[in-house]
Amino acid sequence: MKGKIYSKDLGIDLKSGKEEEIFKWFLACLLFGKPIQQKVAKKAYFEFKKAGILSPEKILEAGWDKLVEILDRGHYVRYDFSTATKLLEICKKLKEEYGTLNNLLNQAKNKKDLEKKLQEFKGIGPVTVRIFLRDLSLIKSTITF
Repeated sequence: MKGKIYSKDLGIDLKSGKEEEIFKWFLACLLFGKPIQQKVAKKAYFEFKKAGILSPEKILEAGWDKLVEILDRGHYVRYDFSTATKLLEICKKLKEEYGTLNNLLNQAKNKKDLEKKLQEFKGIGPVTVRIFLRDLSLIKSTITF
């Protein structure tokens, strides 16, 4: 698989603007943001989908061992431990500070502010933010890019 991955390639409907669809894309971006083969990241995302773990609540509920197991099934083994830890930390902070991704998006004053807010999460860097924001323009006209 060459080229960029888009939300539609994963069956994610960002145009709906629904929280669950935005979070699915966010989760996928967290997986694609690592220096790992796209096909591995894509397989790992589909393992999360198959397990029905596609929300911050479900990730927190699953816990570290279950997340590592899902990542391993997706052959995401090089970063399985660190990614499981990162997912738990990000979801915990998201719930505590914003409640939802939609709240985070709506609180951002502009694209720069949104980039800053996203990168305040431990483990989210410019690559993940760039991938996430690339498709985000498909939703909510209230977010100005």
